[in-house]
Amino acid sequence: MRAPRAPRAEGVLLAVRVQPRASRDEVTGWQADVLRVRVTAPPVEGAANRAVEALLARALGVAPSGVRVVRGERGRDKLVRVAGLGAAETRSRLAPFSGHPRSDPASRTPLQ
Repeated sequence: MRAPRAPRAEGVLLAVRVQPRASRDEVTGWQADVLRVRVTAPPVEGAANRAVEALLARALGVAPSGVRVVRGERGRDKLVRVAGLGAAETRSRLAPFSGHPRSDPASRTPLQ
């Protein structure tokens, strides 16, 4: 799935990969052009989608009403619209979540 993050009057679009029923809500980082997130909510009746919207709103510092899942309501790969931010601002606010933990070889536990 490609991450079209083009600036628009309506906001920016983010490609997001979701892991529902995780042990905690967190933004795990970028893997290629896809933002990976984990949420504790189950993928039932839109609960995980609402959790993703709330998590991204907190991480980006925007109102929860400004974050909406626009595609992928029933799958792990989603397209999320963030209103009120441009692509550069969105990327800079998500910079603390720079990489997926498994993408860094130093973070791997050596085999015994």
